[in-house]
Amino acid sequence: MSAPLKLYNTATRTVSEFTPLRSGEVGIYLCGATVQSAPHIGHIRSGVNFDILRRWLIASGYSVTFIRNVTDIDDKILQKAVVENMPWWALAMKYERIFTDAYRALNVLPPTYEPRATGHITQMVTLMEKLIELGAAYAPGNGDVYLEVRKLNSYLTLSNQKLDDLQSAEEVENTFKRDPRDFALWKAAKPGEPSWPTPWGDGRPGWHIECSAMAHTYLGESFDIHGGGLDLIFPHHENEIAQSQAAGFGFANIWMHNAWVTASGEKMSKSLGNSLQVHELLKRVRGIELRWYLGSAHYRSMLEFSFEALEESATNFRRTEGFLKRATEIVGYLPDPVISPAFAAAMNDDLAVPAALALVSESARLGNIAITNNDQAEIATQASEIRGALGVLGCDPLDPVFASESAADGELLDSLIGLALEQRTAARARKDFESSDAIRDQLAAMGVIIEDTATGPRWSVN
Repeated sequence: MSAPLKLYNTATRTVSEFTPLRSGEVGIYLCGATVQSAPHIGHIRSGVNFDILRRWLIASGYSVTFIRNVTDIDDKILQKAVVENMPWWALAMKYERIFTDAYRALNVLPPTYEPRATGHITQMVTLMEKLIELGAAYAPGNGDVYLEVRKLNSYLTLSNQKLDDLQSAEEVENTFKRDPRDFALWKAAKPGEPSWPTPWGDGRPGWHIECSAMAHTYLGESFDIHGGGLDLIFPHHENEIAQSQAAGFGFANIWMHNAWVTASGEKMSKSLGNSLQVHELLKRVRGIELRWYLGSAHYRSMLEFSFEALEESATNFRRTEGFLKRATEIVGYLPDPVISPAFAAAMNDDLAVPAALALVSESARLGNIAITNNDQAEIATQASEIRGALGVLGCDPLDPVFASESAADGELLDSLIGLALEQRTAARARKDFESSDAIRDQLAAMGVIIEDTATGPRWSVN
């Protein structure tokens, strides 16, 4: 029996054994996209990392309810709508669909529910009414609603900051606030902006209130795991905790945060992100290869991007994929996926994906040795363990999401290499061994190894 699952909790800064609030069930809330532009890989890494967590929990026997919200109203969306000369709601829908396409291309499982902020105004109003009734929030009369942070005993414990060290998130001269550090739950309507009616006047939600309201709606007052990127710890997640606990909710039991994708040591900038949008990178590598790359680092480690690293990662994946193809040809059937004890131990150690990938690499090495020795039982064993690991990592080439992609690429590769082999065979027939060897060497330089057998040449990806 493998060791129990252990996860790092940002709130306690410790790795500890995971125990769900309800036996056999796990509730997860992941902060999703603010749909103002097309996603770059910095946005999508969070989706991939928490998809791996979800898949591992499912493989471990849990029933998982996974919520990922969509922020479809905020300042950036309104500003971008003006730039693109379209209604704010149309712009939000446009980019929400692009995000959905990116998640699908990288085989990120659809969430159990994917609530939009604009669809949960009623729940936000109910939560604000409760906070005002409890004396934790106030409506100064101008249409705004604020949370009074100095009344909170546990504020800023997630980010380990001191309240008096903070600067106001809004203009200090805002005379409607009791304290400059109080944050807006609701913003009074401005001319030309969308608004919704409330007991305090027309307006629109602040950024933080939506997640507390939606997490409560779909997961209850307390749930197991809240996830997001490191950049959300403050102010977003701190303020979620503040308003939720002020309402009497237990809220999230564990907080998990994935690190950034960086370039030259810095968090991906918007300008660089434009060249690293998912749909652009999918012109260079397949979806399965991009997912493999984004999931390869530990979720709490920065992933330093370079095109060279992406290409190297894709090549490494193709070696593993090539072994699975060769193994299926040799044993005559597709080995079923099996989770090895070593892989389970790695994943139970705070999702140690780098250690898990080392096991995949070792299985491929042992499998290739077994191919050389024509040990079909060992070939099948290693192929089964690789498929088990790739299934959890969301990178099984035989997954229906990737099957058509792999088939199309495979057919093209088969055709191109087949053409080269025909030319090599013709050269050998006319005893032009110099040309024959040149074709073999050129293929080898591209990672394609030719093996001459009694039934003709066989190729594989090294």
